[in-house]
Amino acid sequence: MVSVLNTVDTGHEDMIHDAEMDYYGLRLATCSSDHSVKIYDIKNGTQTLTADLKGHYGPVWQVAWAHPKYGNLLASCSYDRRVIVWKEVGEWVKLYEYSSHDSSVNSVAWAPHEFGLMLACGSSDGSLSILTSNPDTGNWEAKKIPNAHTIGCNAVSWCPATAPNPAFDASAASRSPVLVKRLVTGGCDNLVKIWKEEGDRWIEEAKLEVHSDWVRDVAWAPSIGLPRSIIASCSQDRRVIIWSSDDNITWTPAVLHTFDDVVWNVSWSHTGNILAVSGGDNKVSLWRENNESQWMCISEVSKGQGQMAGNEQRAL
Repeated sequence: MVSVLNTVDTGHEDMIHDAEMDYYGLRLATCSSDHSVKIYDIKNGTQTLTADLKGHYGPVWQVAWAHPKYGNLLASCSYDRRVIVWKEVGEWVKLYEYSSHDSSVNSVAWAPHEFGLMLACGSSDGSLSILTSNPDTGNWEAKKIPNAHTIGCNAVSWCPATAPNPAFDASAASRSPVLVKRLVTGGCDNLVKIWKEEGDRWIEEAKLEVHSDWVRDVAWAPSIGLPRSIIASCSQDRRVIIWSSDDNITWTPAVLHTFDDVVWNVSWSHTGNILAVSGGDNKVSLWRENNESQWMCISEVSKGQGQMAGNEQRAL
């Protein structure tokens, strides 16, 4: 049984589109169609509003916390075609604004901290932007991948900086890892795509074709010593697909489940062994792979419930 620890009354005046805890689990950032981003201190079952950030001129779709080694930084993206990076310096201020997309910016994701301060942004104009902060000057540089998804990009997620290696491989620990920047995107063309940085450009490394409707979210699983990479994707086709690969080129799909309604979001636990799924049926479910490589629903909560019931497990 998984209990709901806290319920936050955000005070937003319209629909909430995203809610993200910071690295330490002490702060919550939310964003809404009311054009605002709010930040709360979450301690001992209580919440305190510490910032109400006004800078967007349209619905704010997503927020993302940077790694704390770079300070308290939060990125937000909006229907107003802009990405804003906020920084706490006593109070929260606008550190950087990016406005070179031609349509709504739907997703933002920070790269693993080992790569520096980098932010990927996916837009309805079909392009993907990679924003990089120069540590010496503080200036931001932008690289754009045009036509990443022909009808629009809905989601982006980074590959972990730690390459998949067997936990028992002693020789792997002695080798200097080659860090390769990769990310996965999902789009309105029903495709999931893998991108890899080569030199000063990004190339399409793989195109994954299983979904039959818009891909709404993608999530690259954290690396926990397994000899494979795992990605989850969800779609308006009501399916969640688990993709696995040993070489990041050839990917094998497995349908986790076909749900009763559109699936909006997928998110991995920090250990990479539990997947949270939320969708249009107003339910959040938790899934885990068993020893027979079957994905089991271990908990589920519906809108308005205070606990997640895990009595009934479904093997698919």
